[in-house]
Amino acid sequence: MNYFYIDTSSSYLYSGIISNNKLISEVKINFGSELSKYTVSEIQKLFKDANISPKDIDKIIVVSGPGSFTGIRIGMTFAKIFAYSMNKEITEITSLDAMAKSINSKKIIVPLIDARRGYVYAEAIKNDKTIIEPQYMKLEDLIDKLNNLNEEYIFITNDKQIKIENVIRYNPDILNIVLSYASKKSINPHLIEPTYLKLTEAEENLGTNNDN
Repeated sequence: MNYFYIDTSSSYLYSGIISNNKLISEVKINFGSELSKYTVSEIQKLFKDANISPKDIDKIIVVSGPGSFTGIRIGMTFAKIFAYSMNKEITEITSLDAMAKSINSKKIIVPLIDARRGYVYAEAIKNDKTIIEPQYMKLEDLIDKLNNLNEEYIFITNDKQIKIENVIRYNPDILNIVLSYASKKSINPHLIEPTYLKLTEAEENLGTNNDN
């Protein structure tokens, strides 16, 4: 089986190709605001380095968010077009689950994504079981909840602006992520939707205007 993985839910492009349970090509680059400019060309290089054709991919695994609204749309659009146009299987996973699958720890694992203004997207997992459901919340409220569990925990994030202790910087283990979700049920590419966990700014403004 050949798998193609893509995650553009942040300013990073994380992508890889797995063949016969081995990672044969990957890219992990922070493009900042120019992510959309370089995604396609970097993926073309990815396939060239792997010496594999897109038609040989059996399944696409795309990260649906949460994270950057713009970034999420880049990867989701690419993956959906790829799946639809070439009749490939596709499934989605969240950025938080991908982060959790990238480290091994007996502690509670807390994937963390900056959502600005003191808010984060977060989840808490221990032994593959969800302790705190994925949600958009204040960082201080999350820490209070974690402290009330009376167990050791560790954060994983690639957002350097979040100032906290007990942090592991996110370096995706693409092979483990893909193998963990390879058997997840495939869905119609048209049915894949972004996982935002909060309203977009436009939706929030619309709701405010409707209240007036």
